[in-house]
Amino acid sequence: MHIPYRGETQELNDTTRQSAGGSFIALTDGVTHYELGRNESADVVVLVHGFSVPYFIYDPTFEFLSQAGFRVLRYDLFGRGFSDRPDTRYNIDLFVRQLSDLLDALRLPLPVNLIGLSMGGTITATFTARHPERVRSLTLIDPAGARSLAGSPLLRLVKLPFIADAIVSVVGGEPFVDSNAKDFFDPKLIEHFKSRYRVQMQYKGFLHAILSSIRNGMIDSFIDVYSQVGKMDKPVLLFWGRDDKTVPFEHSHDLQVAMPNVQFHVIEHCGHIPHYEKPEEVNPILMEFLKR
Repeated sequence: MHIPYRGETQELNDTTRQSAGGSFIALTDGVTHYELGRNESADVVVLVHGFSVPYFIYDPTFEFLSQAGFRVLRYDLFGRGFSDRPDTRYNIDLFVRQLSDLLDALRLPLPVNLIGLSMGGTITATFTARHPERVRSLTLIDPAGARSLAGSPLLRLVKLPFIADAIVSVVGGEPFVDSNAKDFFDPKLIEHFKSRYRVQMQYKGFLHAILSSIRNGMIDSFIDVYSQVGKMDKPVLLFWGRDDKTVPFEHSHDLQVAMPNVQFHVIEHCGHIPHYEKPEEVNPILMEFLKR
C-alpha cells in the first residue's frame, strides 16, 4: 500500500465522496468518478483530461456540447479527482483499460468521439490505435506525447525514487499546483484554478499516482502511436495554444508530420488549455468538426 504524503489526510470513500457531484461506478481497477449528460443522442463525446487536473477542466466544453445536443461523458482518471487511487503502476495500459471499461459499463453506443487534453491526448490516441472500431473521431488539445517531456528539471528529479519521495514527503504537492498554474496565459484565472485543484490533494494516494505516472512512461514520447492513428481513416482535429509552456508549440509540427490529414488550429494568446481559456474560439471549430 502506498504511503500518504504531506497534506494527504483523507480517505477517499463513500462518505468523503458525498461532496462531489457526478456519479460513481466500479470498474476493473477501482471506482471511477464521472458525469454523463442526459441527452439521449447517439452521438457520444468523451472528454479525457490531462496529467493531473481532474474533469472540472472541461466545464466549458461539457456545457457547450451538452447544450448542442451531444451526449457528453467526462470522468476523472485513476489517481485524480474523486476516482480511486489504486496501488498499481500508473501506465498507459491502466488508463486505456479505464476508458474501455467505462464505455462498456455505461453501455454507450459506439463508435464515440474522443477528445483528449494533454496526457489525455496520449490516452485517446492509444485507445484509438488499439480499438479503432470504437472511435468515430479524435480531437487533440495541446496533446502530450509528440516528444518526451522528461527533460525538465522537476521531472528529472521526480524520476529519482528515493530523493523525490523524500522531498515530496516534506513539501507535499504544492510544486505541482504551481506547475499547473503555468498552463494559463491569463493570470486572472489562476487563483480560482488553484483552489479547485487542491481539493483532490487531500485524499491519500494522489501524489503516489502522479509520481507513478511520471515513472511509468506517461510523459514519454508516443509518436509511434500518433503515426499509427495518422494512417487510419479517422477524422482528427488538433488545437494548440501558441503560448503553451507545458507542451511547447513546436511539438505540433511533429504531430502534423505523424498525422498528415489532421485539421490544425492555432489559438493565439493562449496557453496549454485553449478550450478553457478561449472557448469562444475553440467551440465553434469543435462543433463544425463533430457535426461533420
